Amino acid sequence: MPHKDHLLLPETSDPTRYRESQKVTWVSILVNMVLTVAQISIGLFAHAQSLVADGFHSLSDLIADLMVLLANYHSRHPADESHPYGHHRIETAASLALGLLLAGTGAAILWSAAVRLQHLDELPNVAPIALWAALAALAAKEGLFRYMLAVAERLRSPMLVANAWHARSDAASSLVVAAGLGGSLLGYRFLDPVAAILVGFMILRMGLKFTYESMRELVDTALSDEEVERIRTTLRETHGVLGLHELRTRRMAHQVLADAHIQVDARISVSEGHRIAETARRRVLGEHPEVLDVLVHVDAEEDLPPGTRGAALPEELPERTALLEHLRRILDADALNVNFERVLLHYLNNRVEAEIFLAREIWDDTVRLTHLEQRRSECLASDPYFSAISLSLRIAPNQCEYPNRAS
Repeated sequence: MPHKDHLLLPETSDPTRYRESQKVTWVSILVNMVLTVAQISIGLFAHAQSLVADGFHSLSDLIADLMVLLANYHSRHPADESHPYGHHRIETAASLALGLLLAGTGAAILWSAAVRLQHLDELPNVAPIALWAALAALAAKEGLFRYMLAVAERLRSPMLVANAWHARSDAASSLVVAAGLGGSLLGYRFLDPVAAILVGFMILRMGLKFTYESMRELVDTALSDEEVERIRTTLRETHGVLGLHELRTRRMAHQVLADAHIQVDARISVSEGHRIAETARRRVLGEHPEVLDVLVHVDAEEDLPPGTRGAALPEELPERTALLEHLRRILDADALNVNFERVLLHYLNNRVEAEIFLAREIWDDTVRLTHLEQRRSECLASDPYFSAISLSLRIAPNQCEYPNRAS
C-alpha cells in the first residue's frame, strides 16, 4: 500500500550525484577530444594505421561521452504523468547504445586489420613518433579509467561504470597498439595488424557484455537470489507479517523496484493491515538503500496457489450487498424485525465468516435472539457461502462486547 508521493526519489533530490556525473563526463570529453585529434593526425603522418584506428576508437569514446551527458540530463528529471516511475531507464538505454557502439567499433577494427594482414607488402614504414603517441595515449586513458571508475562506484551508476570500462578498453587497446608499433619499428611489420585484431576482439567482447547486461535490465530481470533473500528477510521480520509470497524485483538504472504480497491476521482491521504494510515498506527502504520503492500488497491468506497469478477467490462468491441480503434471509431478520448494527465479513478458505453486531434491545429480547441462534445453527451446515456466523452485542458506536455466541 504505497503512498504516491513516496513513489520516486528523482535525480534532482541528489544534486551531488548529478554534479559528479557531469564533472567526470566533461573530463572524459576533454581527454578524448585531444586524443582523437592527436592520434588520427600523428597516425596519418607516421603511416601508423593501428594508431589511426585507435584514434577512431577514441572518437567513439567522445560520442559515448556525449550520450552520457544527454542521458544524465534527461534521467535527472522528476516523475511526471507520462513517466510515473521517473526517467532513470534513460541511463539503461544509454548503456545499451554504448554497448552497441563498442561492438560495432570492435567489428570494424577486426575487419580493417584482417584486410591489412592480407597486404603486408603494401604497408608503409612506421615513423617512431607513432610509438610515443601510443604510449602517451596509454597513460592518458589508464588515468582516465581509474578516475571514472572511482566516481562511478561511489555513485553506483551502471552507465558511468560502462563508460569507465570503455576507457579501460581504450587503455588496453593503446597498450596493444604500442606493442605492435614497437614490433613494426623492429622489422616485424605483421605485428601492427595483429595488434589491431587483438584490440578489436577486446572492444567487441566488452560491447557485447554491456549490451547483454542492459538488455537484462530492460526486460526486468530479477535481482540475484542473495539480494532477493535479504529483502525477503526484512519483510518477514516485520511485526505483524505472518507470511510472504510473490516477491518480485527489478532494476531501474542504479536503483531497485520491488513488490510483495504479505500475509497478516485475517481478522484485523483494514487500517491495521495498512499500517503493517507501511511498516514493512519503511523497513525495506531504510535497510536497503538501493531500493527506490516497494509496493506491499496485504493478503489475509495465501491467495496464490503454485503456478497461478492473481487472487484465487472463487467466482461464485457474491459481492457484499448480495451476501448481506442472503444473510438476512437465512436468519429471518426481516420477519423478526432485526436490524444488524454492523456486519464484518472475512473471506477465508473460499468461504465467508460473518460477525454480526446487534443492538441492546435485540440482545435483551430472548425470543428473537433464540430464534436467530436457531436459524444460524440450522443454516450453517448446508449454506453455500458462510462457514461461520457470530452474534455480538454492540454497546456503543465504537465499542463492542464479544459474548461467546459464535458458531
